[in-house]
Amino acid sequence: MLDIKRVLKAAPTKMRSREPLRQLWTPWGERIEHEWLSSRAGNKAFTPSEEGERKLAEGRTPILDEHPRPDMVRGNHTMLNGLWDYAIVSIPEDENASKRRKTAAMLTRDEAVRAVREAAIPQTFDGKILVPFSPESALSGVHQTIYPDNLMWYRTVVHPVTLGDEEAVRQIGDANRLILHFEAVDYICACYINGQLAGTHVGGYLPFDVDVSAFIDSDDAFEIALCVYDPNDSGTQPRGKQKIEREGIWYTAQSGIWQSVWLEIVPDAYLRTLTLKGAADGRLFIRAEIGGDKPNAKLRVVVTDPTDGTVVADETLPAGTRKLRTEIRTTAEHLWSPADPHLYDVTATLLTGPAAKPTIKSAVKPSVEQSPEPTELSPDAAGTLAKPPFADIVKSYCAFRSVEVKPDMKGVARFHLNGKPLFVKGVLDQGYWPDGLMTAPDDEALIHDIEAMKKAGFNMLRKHIKVESARWYYHCDRLGMLVWQDAVSGGGADGEYNAWATNRKPTLIRSTWNKFRDDTAEHFAALGADDPIYRRDWSRMCDAMVHMLGGHPSIVTWTLFNEGWGQFDACDAAERIHALDPTRPIDATSGWYDQRCGDFHSVHNYFRPLEIYPDKGPLRGYVAEFEKRHRRNRRAANYTVLPVARHGARAFVISEFGGLAQLVPEHAEVSRAYGYGEYDSIDDWRAAVRSVLASAAALEARGLAGYVYTQVSDVEEELNGLLTYDRRVNKFVG
Repeated sequence: MLDIKRVLKAAPTKMRSREPLRQLWTPWGERIEHEWLSSRAGNKAFTPSEEGERKLAEGRTPILDEHPRPDMVRGNHTMLNGLWDYAIVSIPEDENASKRRKTAAMLTRDEAVRAVREAAIPQTFDGKILVPFSPESALSGVHQTIYPDNLMWYRTVVHPVTLGDEEAVRQIGDANRLILHFEAVDYICACYINGQLAGTHVGGYLPFDVDVSAFIDSDDAFEIALCVYDPNDSGTQPRGKQKIEREGIWYTAQSGIWQSVWLEIVPDAYLRTLTLKGAADGRLFIRAEIGGDKPNAKLRVVVTDPTDGTVVADETLPAGTRKLRTEIRTTAEHLWSPADPHLYDVTATLLTGPAAKPTIKSAVKPSVEQSPEPTELSPDAAGTLAKPPFADIVKSYCAFRSVEVKPDMKGVARFHLNGKPLFVKGVLDQGYWPDGLMTAPDDEALIHDIEAMKKAGFNMLRKHIKVESARWYYHCDRLGMLVWQDAVSGGGADGEYNAWATNRKPTLIRSTWNKFRDDTAEHFAALGADDPIYRRDWSRMCDAMVHMLGGHPSIVTWTLFNEGWGQFDACDAAERIHALDPTRPIDATSGWYDQRCGDFHSVHNYFRPLEIYPDKGPLRGYVAEFEKRHRRNRRAANYTVLPVARHGARAFVISEFGGLAQLVPEHAEVSRAYGYGEYDSIDDWRAAVRSVLASAAALEARGLAGYVYTQVSDVEEELNGLLTYDRRVNKFVG
């Protein structure tokens, strides 16, 4: 029975949304604000000195200074996080602009690319911005909204003497390359080096790099300038929950640089990407992308157990193509799990030219003497790693485990880890911060949330329609936290979804959930997916996300669409992602509008008693083939088949529920509680949360495979977190 009173109370109001947000500071953000943004420290920027040094004034903590990519660590990198110059300029009139703009202020994608490529670098800048925090955030020092009729400019100056080894710097453009890395810039940008266009990028959530070797002189300082355009919620691009006029479940939008920036000196031939996926049977799947010239290139991969130094694999593979996809056998036996998150050290060495050794076709349990000089994996370590000539050495890690959805001994479809059923107890994780917005103020802040949820008894975090920084996944890997990773949603007419189709109708009328197709033009329009450019960009981003994050053992499920937001062709998307990564289950449609595909029947239930809704009718896609293989076995074994498994092998999960609100005075940005239920005291709220969690857990015996409680922390108007937004109070533990 639908709880109408709770539905009405949960509806956000314009009055509530217009309430100004009170600025909250996390403990980590408060320290940064004091050291970097106070009036006393305002002039202590990273600036070129007369001696040609880029140095930090005494007494200030570096900004997110840990290695940004723990699964690809080289010794010679330079973090560029800190104070940059910034300018916000209006988009100049374009006589050739398209007449089909949706609004006068918004550029089409092609117009935006042309605008950032042709814009003139400002002669003067507005002030300093603290990178990598977006200009809308308090930690940036700007705290200003960027609108779709603006361009955002960044500028800094780098001196080669700060880049590391003098000999390595001198060889830039010859034997070495200088790579500029951006972990995330929202949304379209162009990078200029010394005033020359060096590269462009489209996409707000994925990293990209620019080879700047040809644009610099190793003896002279050089200027980096970045021009950014973000249509924000005026466009259909993947944007998640960002909204300029925030309200309810839609949060303050951000623009520009919002993750770390760094420089790295690499050999002329180098590893651009490296993905390592270990299977429970000891196989290691390797996917690498090679950059630069690579005559006779070989890739040597050495896998070591850090507990005793045992080498479990040492193989050298031909790498003479741009992309390498292969697998090797190892003798690894220690499996990864939340209770025992065991990681193996990996050294990947790209050898080129005369240094390349012959291919080793089989190397099962080689001796320690055969391995390269051991170097401890330390993502935070600085300094240059010793390496042979013509070699690129990358330190990484991997883990061995298996995840799948299959029937248990009673015929009930369950999530299995390493061949054993595991009940998934998850929490929805938005990844928002009151001072940094989508950028965590500190590495310890990322760790704090993961450890708090693990101590509370949860074993999974659903990263909600956001791709997080690489370090967050690294911490989940080493701490043993399962991750359900969402693709980032987009679409909608002028950035707005049809509220009736995506929210009100499925909330009020449950019978509509499974009667809605998503593969026709009519349904594209209803679900905000009628823009073909959006559909193309979403598909490309989803594929790239799977490739980029595929090496993290903590990620055990891909979630493609959420509550119909921009949903289209979910079955086709599930088939494509399954082909890219057959080692992980897929939640194709979280919430409603299930298309009978993927590995989960995944529903959201905030306003009804928790219950199990069995699959009805035949399944579609790869999971249907799985069903055929197991149906005969179930009959032969005379299993007691529960309703949830009667029609197939999909597991039933409640992928969002709860959302009970409680306002903690002095730790909320708004004065009134917003969520799905309000309580007189925090003790009453805590009892209610534990009761609804117990109700969900009790359904395991009836066939429930897992749940996702809403949510980790309060976010702006949503006060339904287990933690307060400033992370100073754990409401759940007390």
